[in-house]
Amino acid sequence: MRVMGVDPGSIVTGFGIVERDHAGAIRFLAAGALRPGGRANLAARLHAIHRELLELVAAHTPDAISLERAFVAINVQSAFRIGEARAMALLAAAEHGVGLFEYAPSEVKLMVAGYGRADKAQVKLMVRRTLGLDESFALADDASDALALAVCHLTMSRIAVGHGAAAGADPRR
Repeated sequence: MRVMGVDPGSIVTGFGIVERDHAGAIRFLAAGALRPGGRANLAARLHAIHRELLELVAAHTPDAISLERAFVAINVQSAFRIGEARAMALLAAAEHGVGLFEYAPSEVKLMVAGYGRADKAQVKLMVRRTLGLDESFALADDASDALALAVCHLTMSRIAVGHGAAAGADPRR
């Protein structure tokens, strides 16, 4: 199963692509950050994010896309911008017919770091360990968060399969 995690933002959108091989190991495929140009207007940035996500989905053909579940931040305007960037990932998934799965931030942290309140450094460390990425591999925070989302989905889908659900099924879909 191949999964693309997306950490949406209107200035920087992280992506991470991993897959589980037939032996059950999680393998790193790609990660990075889309930076659509902070000086461009919002509509142009969102269009660029959508276009780049479509290209990534076409190139890597994920079986699923994983996103953080929407939440209301202290800054409502920031929450709106994140929601608009999330919509670009939702649209890219729909246009390619890829299943979309959402996870709460605490759920991602629990699945990846073993603690639902882990900080970014702990999550990044565990993403590196899980995927066998050493310190020399440059990993932006946005890409690390996206990889954590992808790893979380692989873990959750394996749990669902272990509990009698259909292969790749997620009861919250």
